[in-house]
Amino acid sequence: MSDPAGGPAPRRPITEEYLALRLGVSRATVSRALHGTGRVSAPTRRRVLEMADRVGYVPNVMASELAAGRTRTVGLLLRDSSNPAYGLLHASLQASAHRRGIEVLTVTATGDIGPSRQVAGLRRLLGMRVSGLVVATGDVPSEHLLPFRDAVPMIRAGRPESDPEIHAVAYDEAHHARLLVEHVLSRGHRRVAVLTPDREVSLPESVRASSATGLLEAAGAEPVPVPVRETTDGVARVLELARHGVVTAVMCPTDLRALEVLRQARARGVPVPDDLSVTGCDGVLPGLDLIGLTSVRLPVEELADQVVGHLARLMQGEPEEPVHESLRGELLEHGSVGRVAVDD
Repeated sequence: MSDPAGGPAPRRPITEEYLALRLGVSRATVSRALHGTGRVSAPTRRRVLEMADRVGYVPNVMASELAAGRTRTVGLLLRDSSNPAYGLLHASLQASAHRRGIEVLTVTATGDIGPSRQVAGLRRLLGMRVSGLVVATGDVPSEHLLPFRDAVPMIRAGRPESDPEIHAVAYDEAHHARLLVEHVLSRGHRRVAVLTPDREVSLPESVRASSATGLLEAAGAEPVPVPVRETTDGVARVLELARHGVVTAVMCPTDLRALEVLRQARARGVPVPDDLSVTGCDGVLPGLDLIGLTSVRLPVEELADQVVGHLARLMQGEPEEPVHESLRGELLEHGSVGRVAVDD
């Protein structure tokens, strides 16, 4: 498709006028389509939104516009609504926002790995004229959030943030890894498999796994990192290691991955915890005690309340230093870590 304006698209700024020129419509039509105001045909609205996504348009929203024309509505980008940890975070954010008279519009990124479609979701939320953004996903790098930081108040939920100007309330994943490693070591385990996702798959999971590996090494144990991507990855490898006595335990960065280990271990006749001890992390699945999975319970509800509280103050224009908080959960011992002889 040729550019009606001639030449390549400008890198910045990309304006409503530019979108109108590319599409051959009026600026008012583009504005109505992006902000959901006035009458615009469905095909035209779709064309405008698709072009905005294609060229990387981010609305430039000034504080005066927020005060004059916006409601107390925030946009939430949620990583994976099918994951119980994210599902509870979603519900907790909604409840905390409701208590403060704030509405939440949600875009989910279930099944997406990588920032492109998730960043497009943030643009769509801004197009709905939200007054703030909550980014609850572990795989959108800081540099992709910088344009949104300048558009509306924004805060990360659940992931540590390296940019000093982007607000974030995170889980202390290094501490959670320490709780689990100390428990595993206290039961005599010295050869431990660690399911390890790349940072691009999930930064929190990657930090949990790499921290556990480092702590095991520092204690003189023998960690065996097993690279994984999908939930079922690495399980067959771990069970083979256990069958051959190479490892006596496996540490999983989420409860969903740990459940897959338990499922396949039962199917293949590998008794837990007799032949293989298993740990997870999240601790929010109902019935973990019945399943018998040792995990760490993340402080999801506390994190949600902190996130919404900080964002509400930012939306009101209250001065606030950059938020970089880290919350700690607690160990849940449910029997999936057995004892082995120290010299095993």
